[in-house]
Formats: sequence, structure tokens, C-alpha cells
Amino acid sequence: MTSADTLLQVNDLTVEVKGARGVGRAVDGVSFGISAGETLGVVGESGSGKSLTCLSVIRLNPKPASRIASGSIRFDGRELLELDAEGLRAYRGREIAMILQDPMTSLNPVLTIGDQIREALKLHRGLSRADETRVAEDLLARLRVPEPHRVLRSYPHELSGGMRQRVVGAIALAGRPRLLIADEPTTALDVTVQAAYLALLRKLQREEGLAILFVTHDLGAVARICDRVAVMYGGRIVESATTATFFSGAAHPYSRALLRSLPDVSKPPERLEPIPGQPPSVFAARKGCLFADRCPEVQARCRELEPPQSSVAEGHFVHCWARQP
Repeated sequence: MTSADTLLQVNDLTVEVKGARGVGRAVDGVSFGISAGETLGVVGESGSGKSLTCLSVIRLNPKPASRIASGSIRFDGRELLELDAEGLRAYRGREIAMILQDPMTSLNPVLTIGDQIREALKLHRGLSRADETRVAEDLLARLRVPEPHRVLRSYPHELSGGMRQRVVGAIALAGRPRLLIADEPTTALDVTVQAAYLALLRKLQREEGLAILFVTHDLGAVARICDRVAVMYGGRIVESATTATFFSGAAHPYSRALLRSLPDVSKPPERLEPIPGQPPSVFAARKGCLFADRCPEVQARCRELEPPQSSVAEGHFVHCWARQP
């Protein structure tokens, strides 16, 4: 990926949060880029900073509990951190859209599905009422929602979880965005519905040329849909690689531990290997490698010095003292 190809470029993003214990870093110097038509998966345990990173991209990080302390977020060459509220409205929904993990909290329970999709179409595309209804039905049909005309008259509680998530997808796509941020969109879905939803998301991406920032703790979903993977731990990206490289040759001890904790259905049942210990608090001291207390390959310098980024192979980067050349 060259700089000319990059649609979204995040550099050295730091987000601070306030709590009873003071101010902590929930996102700590995160950098990544996404090209048009590419899917980047961001994985890690709960509390690793995945969701807050993505909310910060469109500056929807919760306030005043958090603030973007430093860094750069450039979309198609434009610095988003320099935009005022009016400037941001030109990007949210039109250029960058988001799918949240729980459709029941994303949808308004007292408005019909049709009202909510039409509202997005009116806001982002300025269509007439008749055109809004026609395009809304078309969006639902493309997302393989049966009987779109009936669903438009339904309320969120009348639909299944899988159908609600497709409706949220239709609203996100209403503005014809170039970047879709999907924050654990399959968490509330059962396995078969999840597989169908991911296949549909991939199909829509090919048709629209969408870039997707896919946040998840589900490595199976990553294998199905992502081109590249960024692994987050303690608010930092500790490894990034192509999806194939990640699953065949993960380099960081934390990445390897994540993969070992997954069951392998192609082999006889074995005892899973949980990762010992607990992730660090956002209010903990940011000294050395934050995985040091849980790492089987820990060295003395790991506790004192933050590991620099090193290249394992082309397009494969890791922050680990044990992998330094």
C-alpha cells in the first residue's frame, strides 16, 4: 500500500480517558492506513482500545469522558481533526459510515424501519419522498432482506437480530460512503447468520469499492473478510500483517497466544490454552511492553523500554524485543 493509494491514514493517535483514578491512555500512539476496497481487521481483547480508536476516526469518542490528545487522522488527504462540527457533518454518513455492534441500540424503537432509512437518504442524498422509498427498498433488497416493502413498515422489535443488523447496514450505506467502520457487527448474531452477513458484506464491498475498518474479537470473522490484520493490546498496535501471514506466521507473543486460545475443529479436541493474567488498566503506568507480565518470552528490557517497530517481512510489522533483528 502506497501513500497515493491510502484512503484513511491514522498517525500516532492518542486518546485519553478520565476516571476516578485520574487520566489514562486508552489509545496510545496508534498508526494504520486503509486503501480503497481493502478490509483491515482490528483485533484484541475487550478493553484493548479497538472501538475507541474507530469512534475517534469520526470523532464520536464519548465526551467529556475522553479526548483526542494528539495524532493525525487524514481521510483522502484531508485532516479530520481540523474540522469543525459543520465540516464533520460533510463526512459522517456520506464519506465515512459506521455499523455498531448492537442494532437494537442503534435503531429508534418508536420509528418504523422505513422512516429511519428515509431519514438517512434525505440527509445525505436529498431525494424526494417517492425516491426515498424506492431507494430504501432497493437497499434492503441488496442486503437480502425479504419483503422489503413490508419491512419498511415494521418496527425494530418486530425483526430478528440478523434482519436488524442488515437494516443498520442499509442505513450506513444510504449515503454511499467510501469507508465503512464496522464495530463488532456480528457479536449478537448466531454462527450461521454471522457467516451469511459476512459474505454479504464482502459482496457489497466488491460492488461498491468500499474500504472497511472491521473491529472484532472473532478471529474466524477476520479470516473470512479481512485483507490485513492489526492486533491491539493495551491501547497499542503490537502487530500488523496480511491475514494469510497472521494466521500462518504471527510473530508477537500476544498474537500467538490469541491463536492458541482458539479451538481447531480440524484436529481432535484438545484443552484450550487461555492467556494467563489480565490486560493492563488504561490507568496503569505506560512503561516498557504492556504484555510483559503475561509474556512467556519476556526479557529484562521488556519491562523498562517500549519495543520499537521492526519488520519481520514485507508488510509484516511487530513491536517486540524478542523479534528484534
